[in-house]
Amino acid sequence: MRRSGTRYSVRARATLVTVLVSAVLLALALSLTGRVMRDWFRNRSQDQTERTVQELIFDIDRGLRSDPVPVGKGQSDLIQVETLDGRVIAASAKMRGRPALVVPDDTELINTKVCPGYLDRCAWVYGIRMRESAYGRNVMVLAGSPLPVLTSVWALSLLLSLLLAAFLTLIGWWTWRAIGLALEPVDRIQEEMSEIRASNLSRRVPVPQTGGHFRRLADTVNDTLARLEEAATRERRFTSDASHDLRNPIAGLRTRLEVALDDPDDHELRPAMRAALTDVERLGAIVDDLLELARLDSLAPMPIESLDLSRLTRREIERRGPGKPITTRLEPDVRVRASPVRLSRVLHNLLNNADRHARSAIEVTVAREGGQARLEVLDDGSGVPEDERERVFERFSRLPESRGRDPHGTGLGLPIAREIAEVYGGSLTIQDSPSGARFVLTLPLAQDPPAP
Repeated sequence: MRRSGTRYSVRARATLVTVLVSAVLLALALSLTGRVMRDWFRNRSQDQTERTVQELIFDIDRGLRSDPVPVGKGQSDLIQVETLDGRVIAASAKMRGRPALVVPDDTELINTKVCPGYLDRCAWVYGIRMRESAYGRNVMVLAGSPLPVLTSVWALSLLLSLLLAAFLTLIGWWTWRAIGLALEPVDRIQEEMSEIRASNLSRRVPVPQTGGHFRRLADTVNDTLARLEEAATRERRFTSDASHDLRNPIAGLRTRLEVALDDPDDHELRPAMRAALTDVERLGAIVDDLLELARLDSLAPMPIESLDLSRLTRREIERRGPGKPITTRLEPDVRVRASPVRLSRVLHNLLNNADRHARSAIEVTVAREGGQARLEVLDDGSGVPEDERERVFERFSRLPESRGRDPHGTGLGLPIAREIAEVYGGSLTIQDSPSGARFVLTLPLAQDPPAP
């Protein structure tokens, strides 16, 4: 109901605004049109009467005198010849026996609108006074032309009002219909969205084929649904994998403790305690990874400082225990802005991954490149197939080789490393190399000067 009410509210407001604006513009346009029409009809009647009077005066000057006065082609049929006191001495057949249209008095020219009661509508009367004529001295030759009904104020106002009402009705109907048709894709999107639940995130809203804003809206909604579906899938996979990864060390730890408790008091407990400690360390590593993912997902802030990436890399390498030999090429004073704790975690994860897959050696490089700090970790292992390079950065995703080399891994190290890199405006990718895997971390160079 709310969706429908909102839609009709939008349509109603848009239609009302359109009708009001149209009413103002149409009222001005029709008012101007009415004025032009009225003047045009009046000028037409005036021209007819003037032409009729001029032709009559020409005939009278030639000595023609007749009663009734003949009406020529294109002339007005309301003709009178009057004395100055208003006595009609000659008239056209239609005006015989009618009172004077206008009492001339002593005027020389008549050009006015009259509305005598014996005519069904008003007329425009034009007259010229003749000093000498075949009808006598000082006579007024008059001709009248009936004015169209539209020249009257009330008739013209009524017509313009009807036209305005008709136009506004048409504009309102068309606006209402056009907005309704335009909002249909939104209605379909809303209806589909109302049916989507957490259990059916695979559904998508219909995409209008008309293009424009609504198509982009549908594409955006579908992209959002795709991301939600991916997030839900990752969450389900996270729950399943985390449960599995936690269950194994917990079960092993419980078994070892039960065995230790069931054995005689003089039993050597050191091997069991050492195995239990290993399980506890594994549990701690899993929990640390899960907590780091939770912090990254929640965008939890951590202290940022300007640090030397080369120095941090050297320190992380020196802290490592026995493993594959590492050669370094570290350009000095390559400074970035990041959390040293998180950046150390990225280096730790990359070096652990390289140590796990390398055959005999690892190479680490830090250098500046085009306004960025670039760190490369290269191993001489079997490498990562090009079509699998993005998959290794998915949470809990582990390639067969990785499972074989480290069956107890969680598949979170590389995803955490990439997300930390992206938090600080950088990237972590796998690039081509002659042999082995080549992980490349880029971060923006720090703009502030190094601290003394």
